[in-house]
Amino acid sequence: MENNILNRITAIQGQNNFSGSILVKKGNDVLTEISYDYANRSEQIENKTFTRYGIASGCKLFTSIAICQLVEAGKLSFETKLEDCLNVSFPNFDEDITVHHLLTHTSGIPDYFDEEVMGDFEELWVKTPMNLMRTLKDFLPLLQNQPMKLTVGEKFQYNNAGYILLGLIVEQVSQLQFADYVEKNIFEKASMDNSGYFEFDSLPKDTALGYIDFPDGTWKTNIYSLPVKGGSDGGAFVTVNDMTNLWDALINNQLLSEEYTNKLLTPYVRTNDNNGFYGYGVWIEKKSDEVLKYHIMGYDPGVNFHSAFYPKTSIKTVICSNKSEGAYDIMKEIEKEILNHSL
Repeated sequence: MENNILNRITAIQGQNNFSGSILVKKGNDVLTEISYDYANRSEQIENKTFTRYGIASGCKLFTSIAICQLVEAGKLSFETKLEDCLNVSFPNFDEDITVHHLLTHTSGIPDYFDEEVMGDFEELWVKTPMNLMRTLKDFLPLLQNQPMKLTVGEKFQYNNAGYILLGLIVEQVSQLQFADYVEKNIFEKASMDNSGYFEFDSLPKDTALGYIDFPDGTWKTNIYSLPVKGGSDGGAFVTVNDMTNLWDALINNQLLSEEYTNKLLTPYVRTNDNNGFYGYGVWIEKKSDEVLKYHIMGYDPGVNFHSAFYPKTSIKTVICSNKSEGAYDIMKEIEKEILNHSL
């Protein structure tokens, strides 16, 4: 199986020039561990297994774990209404929005980046410079006074703004900055020793720069394309090893009790995919009544991330890329091999 996975990866990498790191583990056994291309193209510093990568929305799972921890501690409930757990005024939001709605993307609130209005994520920063976006509260002017997009609970509509609000709830309830809470209560407990919420203008060593490639062969980094510091909707940096540690800690109930781990991994709402569901911060793919995989993903300019846990085989996959594309193709090839051996 190990050789088959590597052969599949090699074939796809040759086609899409994948840049990043890949780790596939079954339990504690490494099936594949390989890196390609450069973390820093100008200095020709190669990507390595210990390289830290941005994972964009992949870290919504961290936010959901944080909320579940606070619920388990009795400081909050999933049915607590937004207006009762966050001291921020939203004059046009429905008063029935709950924490559960925010976690499952069913709140109906507007997003700060509306794909129906804007075609390019960078358009956000024309009026609001990205270098000023360093705290969760900095996002509030982008959404606070907007009208509702949908009726509460009407349907699943992926929404970054909802996770900004969840991060603000974590801050208010815990009295800690969001990043500090996650690093203390999730990263430390899961042995994610090299992960963190780093600022673009103060990156630690071994951090990959994100690259945006153009058709003519030129490129630029993504430093002017994203908020200077990530938050509760996305933007943390991890290594592939740290991400497999996160899956281990979650599945083995080291971050939450078994009861609350199960709540997080419950498929609450159907997504736009026929076999797709969403739990709390995690995508779930089912076949009949069997869960094929729990997975998370992230897409940003210069960031491409996929990671999954396959419960039938206990296999974990992590694909981190510092380009805008490529991780999905790698993930699908690895998955073919995993599912061929488990069905």
